[in-house]
Amino acid sequence: MSLSFEKIREKLSSKFGDAVGPTVAAKDPFVVVKGERLLEISRFLHDEPELALDYLIDATAVDYPKENLLRMVYHLWSMSKKHAFKMKVECDRANPRVARVESVWRGANWLEREAFDLLGLRFEGHPDLRRLMMPEDWVGHPLRKDYQEPESYHGIGHDRVSPLDANLERDKILRASLPKPPAPPPAAAAAEAKPAAAAPAAAKPAEPKPATSAPAASKPVEPKPGNGSSGGSQA
Repeated sequence: MSLSFEKIREKLSSKFGDAVGPTVAAKDPFVVVKGERLLEISRFLHDEPELALDYLIDATAVDYPKENLLRMVYHLWSMSKKHAFKMKVECDRANPRVARVESVWRGANWLEREAFDLLGLRFEGHPDLRRLMMPEDWVGHPLRKDYQEPESYHGIGHDRVSPLDANLERDKILRASLPKPPAPPPAAAAAEAKPAAAAPAAAKPAEPKPATSAPAASKPVEPKPGNGSSGGSQA
């Protein structure tokens, strides 16, 4: 059965007491746990059947120079129970050390190496704690907020040409290397320069005449009566 965040925190608090802090934030809640109990708490979260937080989604660190702290953040998920939990551990920024959880969640191996490389956290007991992204002799940790990038590394400068400027310069060189088209002959050039004569205006079509009405039919002429009688001649 899936448990709410507060239920998981209550189970931790009942077992580890004040090593587990109160719930912080309502929208994305988390608890702060004491670093010296981190490994015990992690094993309990992983192994307790009712919790079964067996998947480490992410483990990362955040720098807080004004508070002189580094905070390690762990996002956990249970594949079987379908619930999540988030916890943080605070470390002294001048000497940040925290227990490794790689023995609980194997996926933490490279995530802890990343935090070591970019923020300078040291994970006690880690089997292979070395830089992951930067060279081994790189000075400083690039994700610290007061990090100052060196001007060069082994004589290699960090200045880079803008890709846009590089493309414009490349196009300029390419256009200069293309052969120019041959000049047109004088006659053709003059013909091209002479404006074309305006086409004659099209003749306006004649407007159709209105149809005339048909002449009225003539009235038939009636015959006039003759002088003789209508009968035959007498003998």
